[in-house]
Amino acid sequence: MVRIRVLVVDDHRIFAESLAAALAAEPDVDVFAAGSGPAALRCLERAAGEGRRYDVLLVDADLGGRLPGARPAVPVQEGDEEGLVDGISLVTGVRATHPAVRIVVLAEKDDPRRAALALQAGASGWVAKDCSLSRLLTVIRGVLRDETHLPPALLTGVLKELTAARKHRTESERLVESLTPREREVLRCMVAGLGRKAVAERLFLSPHTVRTHMQNVLGKLGVHSTLAAVALARRAGVGPVDLTGDVVERGGQLA
Repeated sequence: MVRIRVLVVDDHRIFAESLAAALAAEPDVDVFAAGSGPAALRCLERAAGEGRRYDVLLVDADLGGRLPGARPAVPVQEGDEEGLVDGISLVTGVRATHPAVRIVVLAEKDDPRRAALALQAGASGWVAKDCSLSRLLTVIRGVLRDETHLPPALLTGVLKELTAARKHRTESERLVESLTPREREVLRCMVAGLGRKAVAERLFLSPHTVRTHMQNVLGKLGVHSTLAAVALARRAGVGPVDLTGDVVERGGQLA
């Protein structure tokens, strides 16, 4: 029997534990959980290093918090002190570093705009959190066959959003061209899902300097959040930095 390795990424402990327990009852599913974006990325790296890569990630669309310190019934990894990653940005980062992993976004409510963003970021599906277990298993097995799954009620709205996104591409490219070379580097790190601390280490800058660059990026792009900046960057064809085989110097004082 071919087993499916699933990682649930959700900062709501009860939901994560319940979903993981339900999936674990399936004879062909191995399931684990992570409570934040950084924790999920660590799980992926560790599993890849041990030759046990995950097949499917189930990512909370509203990811952004962290779990309390008490040990849960399901193994849930803690988040970093800094660098929390929202759900759709996590999709972008995972697709850049682990392209073989299929990602399904779990949402509290249907939202054509955010569903379109998730698909643009590389997700293979958008599923309601209150869907049946059988429906979720169908989606999990479907995305492993390279299928894309959306609720029927979202199809028209998502298609409209994707069409509008193509019209905005030229404007997005113009805005990205207004960035300095360093700001473009920072933007590519944001597209890869890196938080401020990780960007600082990668570019050998202080977290304060990185924060200033990020604020400048948001200002020049005319957006108010990292998620919006990443979405605009993707529309403009800006890809993530290559994190494969990345080695970060941790010694010495960062500029």
